[in-house]
Formats: sequence, C-alpha cells, structure tokens
Amino acid sequence: MKPILSRAQMRAFDARAIAGGVPGIVLMENAGRGAADVIAREVLGGRVARARVAVVAGTGNNGGDGFVVARHLALRGANVDVLVVGDRAKIGGDARTNHDAFVGVGGSVRAFDAALVAGDVIVDALFGTGLDRAIEGANAAAVEAMNAARSPVVALDIPSGLDADTGKTHGVVVRAARTVTFAHYKLGLLTPGGAAACGVIHLADIGVPASIASQVGIAAHEIEAEDLAAWLVARAPGAHKNDAGHVAVIAGSPGKTGAARMVARGALRAGAGLATIATWTESAAAVEAGVVEAMTARIDRADVARSIDLAIAGKRAVVVGPGLGLDADARAAVERALSFGGPIVVDSDALTLFAGKPEALAASGAILTPHPGECARLLGTTTAAVEADRFAAARTLASRARATVLLKGARTIVSSPDGRVAVNATGNAVLATAGAGDVLAGILGAFACTLAPFEAACAAAFVHGVAADAWSATSGDRGLLASEIADLVPRTILALRGA
Repeated sequence: MKPILSRAQMRAFDARAIAGGVPGIVLMENAGRGAADVIAREVLGGRVARARVAVVAGTGNNGGDGFVVARHLALRGANVDVLVVGDRAKIGGDARTNHDAFVGVGGSVRAFDAALVAGDVIVDALFGTGLDRAIEGANAAAVEAMNAARSPVVALDIPSGLDADTGKTHGVVVRAARTVTFAHYKLGLLTPGGAAACGVIHLADIGVPASIASQVGIAAHEIEAEDLAAWLVARAPGAHKNDAGHVAVIAGSPGKTGAARMVARGALRAGAGLATIATWTESAAAVEAGVVEAMTARIDRADVARSIDLAIAGKRAVVVGPGLGLDADARAAVERALSFGGPIVVDSDALTLFAGKPEALAASGAILTPHPGECARLLGTTTAAVEADRFAAARTLASRARATVLLKGARTIVSSPDGRVAVNATGNAVLATAGAGDVLAGILGAFACTLAPFEAACAAAFVHGVAADAWSATSGDRGLLASEIADLVPRTILALRGA
C-alpha cells in the first residue's frame, strides 16, 4: 500500500528530512526538477525547445517550486514567463533563492496579468498544501484565469484551492490536467474533490528516504494492485466448493428482488463456492425464477428469528440488507443476523434501519458499506458534512460501530475500528448504475470468506473499480449493467494476481 500523509504529517516529514541533513533548498530543487521532468515528458512530449510556458507563482514555497520548474524548462529551451501574484518583495527564504536563480539565467518574472496566462502549458505554483483559508481577490482571479485558459494546467504538489486534508474547495480551485505531488500523496488528493481537481496524479521523488513517513505518521494508504496479488492467491488444485466459502444473502423484497440476485451473482463471480439467498416468502418466487446457480431459502414473517438462524447456519459469511425493506420484520431479521459471529456485510436497508444508532450494528466481523447518505443517517448528520471530510466520517463510524467501514464514492475509503485507513482510487462514473452496490456487497461477501474484514473490504473495492475501468476502456462512461461488473470479476482477479 502507498502511504498518504496529512498536511501536518507532510510538514513534519519535510522538517525531519531537513533535520537529518537535507537542506530545504535541496528539497525544493528536487521537487521542481521532478515536476519539470513530468511536464517535459507527459505534456510537451519531449519537445521542450521553444515551448511556451506560463508559471503562475505565489510568494511562498509553492511559488519557489514554480521558480525551479521555470529554470529547468528554460534551460532546456522553453520560453518561460513567471507571473507572480502578490508583492515580489515578500518572496523570501528558499523561494527567494530560486527566484534569483531563475532571473540569473535570464528568466522573465512579471507581475500577474491574466492576458499572459497562455501557452503550451500553464504551471500552477500559487498555493501548496498549507492553504487553509478561502482564496480571494487577486489570487482568486489568478485561479479563474488558469481555469479559463485553453492550455493544460499542471499543478505543483496540489491544485491551488484544494484542502490537503479534506479535499474541500477553499472558495475556488484550479482544475488541473495533471498534478505533480511531492514525496507522498496527500489526503485531499484522494477524495472526490481531489479527483475532480487533480487530473492525472504523478508522484515526484524529493531525494529523501521514504521511511521518514513511518517516523512522522501515516494518515492512510492507497490500495495497490500488488496488494491484491498477495491477498487473492491461487486455489489449491484439490479445492472444494465448501473450501471456497458459502455466503448467505439476506436480501430482497417485492419489487426489489434484483438486489438479492445481484449480490449472489457478485459473490459467486468473486469466488464463493456457494451462495444462498434468503428472502421473504412473498418475494421468494420472483427470486427463485431469476437464479440458477444460487440456492434459496424463505424468511417466514411469523418466525423471523428461526428463519434467519437456519439461513446463516454453517455459512462462512453473510450479506444482509440489499432491498430487504425497512419495516419491523426487516429490523428483526438484521438484528438476528448480527448474531452470526463471523464476517457479515451490512448494506443498504440494513444500514438505514439503524439511523442515528451505529452502535447497534456492532458485531464480530461486521463490515458496513454505506454510501455518503447512509453514512450521514447513521451518524446523525448531513450528506454534505460527510462529503466535507470523508476520512473523518469513515473513522468516526468505524469507531462508533466497532466495525470495518467501506464508505462508497469517488475514492472509496475503508476504515477499521483499530484505526487503519485505506483509499481505493479505481473505478469511475460508469458505476453510477442500479445494482452496482449490490454486486460490490456480493464480492465483499465472497472475499470475507477467506480474508480478514479490512483486507476483504480493500480487495472488494479495488476489484469492483478495476472491473468498471476495464469496461469503460472499451465502452465509454455509461450504459454498464451491474451484472456486467460481476461477470468481469474473474478475469480481473486473474490479471491482478499477475501484478
């Protein structure tokens, strides 16, 4: 997994590197040179000579990074203008040294003029990770000018206006085609706001040991393909279907039987050896008519507890909630299922039934899979509040419910009750389709048969997203059917196992 740092941790990382003997001027030089390399390679295609570059720089250290970028590109033959927003006299420290170095090699530094924000590439060096206030006045005008330009924008470390910890926008934010971040990813980059503002993210080495991160603390980790290769190992040649795991799916109600079927399909495609759908007597016929590989059982409203006990007996994992309903019988079914004692995926209606009472969902091996609205209901807050700080919301819910939480969305977050946090960057907008979450719950149920809850949740989110990315690569950004996600899972796992 790739480390992700908070604003404070990144500040401590730099301080530890400097205390260890690497001067700040060297860190700035390495960061800027790394960004210049990315711009030359990825944006200019190696044709740097005579390329027109506009660097929009602030008066702080992010501006200093911009001066380094400007110098390196100019020395490779580019025509570079640095446009400073603010009083040039306020540029100090390492940033001033790099300002003077750029001027010393013949570089052009001017006061910001929106008319000059043009060229083959624009570099955003206005604000870095330290920004924690709204961008206003001339700075806001500079952001708007960069966004209005027809040229691709490359942001240094983080798009100006994006909060490094939460991904929220401080008034206005640069919409970059690419972001070159330094040393480690920052939390805000791995959020829906970050996804919208950053474009393609590149990581630039700044010439210090990555191990310093473990000394100053790591806020979260990004899930990588290599993690999946370690978790989803090949089966033994003599494996039996019971070895693969039997998943109980407690789901479906009249008009929502498709949810139950999608969960079972996701579980079987992800490797469960067996799946049994337990649904209400009145919806059983519709469920049974639509499944072939899964088995079925009926939940008798006259004896919910016994029906659930029979459904979960002998199973390796349970998925409860999709399309189950929100009445008293559904609540009784969920409460009984929570006594399972093994891994149980609590999804959809099962979450809504306990709005404001996440503590009631605590169970050994519980994995909660809320979307932002469900998370808000559980925590007694608003969807906007959850989205304003998704990391805090996921951690809070995991703590209160004493469960692993998979908070869905663009950049899914997985948080465990012991404080571990992971972010999944796979997937795209094509997943905005009915049943996608049901398939994810099924995949998670299958993985929970053989993996611990945190690893199962990380693996399920990653595989689900990669399957969607593979579909989009050939079919576009809409029209995906949930069943198609499930059907892509086996080949997705095969490809990841070889990563």
